[in-house]
Amino acid sequence: MIPFNKPYLTGKELDYIKDAVSRGKISGNGYYTQKCHEFFQRRFGFKKCLLTTSCTDALEMAAILCDIQPGDEVIVPSFTFVSTANAFVLRGAKIVFADSRNDHPGIDETRIESLVSSRTKAIVPVHYAGVACNMDLIMKIANKHNLLVVEDAAQAIDSFYKGEPLGGIGHFGCFSFHETKNIQCGEGGLLVINDDRFIKRAEIIWEKGTNRAEFFRGEINKYSWVDIGSSFLPSEITAAFLYAQLENLEEIQKKRKEIWERYYSGLKKGLSRGLFKIPYLPDYSTNNGHLFYLVCNNLTERTSLIENLKKHNILTVFHYQSLHKSTFFRDKHDGRELPESDRYSDCLLRLPLYFELSDSDVRKIMDVINSFYNDFA
Repeated sequence: MIPFNKPYLTGKELDYIKDAVSRGKISGNGYYTQKCHEFFQRRFGFKKCLLTTSCTDALEMAAILCDIQPGDEVIVPSFTFVSTANAFVLRGAKIVFADSRNDHPGIDETRIESLVSSRTKAIVPVHYAGVACNMDLIMKIANKHNLLVVEDAAQAIDSFYKGEPLGGIGHFGCFSFHETKNIQCGEGGLLVINDDRFIKRAEIIWEKGTNRAEFFRGEINKYSWVDIGSSFLPSEITAAFLYAQLENLEEIQKKRKEIWERYYSGLKKGLSRGLFKIPYLPDYSTNNGHLFYLVCNNLTERTSLIENLKKHNILTVFHYQSLHKSTFFRDKHDGRELPESDRYSDCLLRLPLYFELSDSDVRKIMDVINSFYNDFA
């Protein structure tokens, strides 16, 4: 079976974990946490970085920092993972769902301003597949209406918008290091704070609502409970694992992009024949090789393709179901139709993409897909 995903190990993970243990401090915010923070700040120029136990936690921290209160409105794409919306629901927000673009599963930026009301507090664009949203337009809307922008960059490490790193443009950026991501530590995340106003409070929230970080830097002589917060920071064991991955970022990215390009070259004939759609890259976005997908013509076709690939020992998966139609939210939605989100929910199919995926496996996957569509047509 060709799996959908296989977490890649660089070979240094256990060495760094052993070193972390030998240092005598394996709780959070130690040597390897700082190494990870420094890596992101040095490589991408992020202002302030805080490792978290997941991207979900990073989003929940961002929601607290946005000071979301019950009744505040937050604009979120419907085609996304539940954490994008749930982080703000936990603060009492009313979620206003936006539709996707016709040419890409990301949020339709041209529809955002029509969703802004006097209660809107934040916009949460999701850089789906590591492809940038139109951040100039989003930031223009946010500045015009005095809104905060939280970039859900879960899939967007090492991807850029007009030369600027994703996650570093809005007021906050949230990354994932789940085992399905380019860089992974099983479960992990990162909150990037790009606005000086929020840095001090972010550290407090990160440290369970205490000013403990200031204490350990010698800035105060004791620490205490000063705000709300939670245990958002990961252990040194997780940070050590992650640092081994970060050291190999360029090698990992090079291989993943090569696989992505093989898919694109081998499947673009199907696009030209109108059999299916493949990823679209706007000229303002780079490609980070996070995922490759097809958009089938309907749900029946996608289901048949999945079954056909499985018969050939190839595991593929579909992605999100429209959140506005979810069991939890459908009674809370305002009734607007979001046809593009629903189309991607029914038709998008993710293909295997991981570091150790061989050329022969990629060829096999494409051969099965092309054969299926020749027979299907």
